[in-house]
Amino acid sequence: QLQASGGGLVQAGGSLRLSCTASGRTFSRYVMGWFRQAPGKEREFVAGISWSGGTTRYASSVQGRFIISRDNAKNTVYLQMNSLKPEDTAVYFCAADRSSSTTVHTTPVDFGPWGQGTQVTVSS
Repeated sequence: QLQASGGGLVQAGGSLRLSCTASGRTFSRYVMGWFRQAPGKEREFVAGISWSGGTTRYASSVQGRFIISRDNAKNTVYLQMNSLKPEDTAVYFCAADRSSSTTVHTTPVDFGPWGQGTQVTVSS
């Protein structure tokens, strides 16, 4: 139902734009989030956005570099990633909050369903 795309290999300092498109169901009334998981590490929150786009929240590690946005008409959420660092390397996932439309949660347990991830690799 959720498909992330846009990942790839990029050099440090470069940019990527991830997209998360929903099919079969609309998520326009829910908070949407981006998470990432590096090998051997737990899934971590990256960014979240309220249903209207009026509230956004970022992990401190990406604040000022990443921008989350959404287009409810297209049932799509975006993550613009700038000034990428090798430590940003991970599989990136998008997910809908299970119930919230305004409060941006940061823990994976608050989100579901999850889409298939997209690999982002940043070379030094």
